[in-house]
Amino acid sequence: MDKNTKIKISHEILRINKLLVDMKYFLDSFKTNFPDIVEITAAAQVLHSFYNGIESVTVLFFKHLNEKIPNNFKWHKTLFEMMFGDNSKNIRIVRDEIKKKLERYLLFRHFIRHSYSSELDWNYMSPLIINLEDTWKIIKDDFDSFIKNN
Repeated sequence: MDKNTKIKISHEILRINKLLVDMKYFLDSFKTNFPDIVEITAAAQVLHSFYNGIESVTVLFFKHLNEKIPNNFKWHKTLFEMMFGDNSKNIRIVRDEIKKKLERYLLFRHFIRHSYSSELDWNYMSPLIINLEDTWKIIKDDFDSFIKNN
């Protein structure tokens, strides 16, 4: 992997790390307190930013591999499947065991782009928020491994 690509990927990973560090106190408060609509809306933005960051890193990986980046109306779902080996080189960027968890973040990303704050469901969101750091640790480990081996 060339130096410029590594710099771009490292920058995106740092942005996700910063998001989680900056929001840690806020997100941890949801483990003991039920959030109001303003807090739920803010948490939704964190989830959206988190998943967008994962997509940004993934796009950089596939550009490095000269893999065609999807650009149709289902490109988010296609890119998601590509992470798990559904690409021309059958390369897995993220391990299969995280697929179902990560897919919930993808689905939420789609939902939040087309909804109003009043439609947010904390019962759906809370496991995403509570598992955010653990999910990121697994994905970040996989990203680091990919960088090391490419």
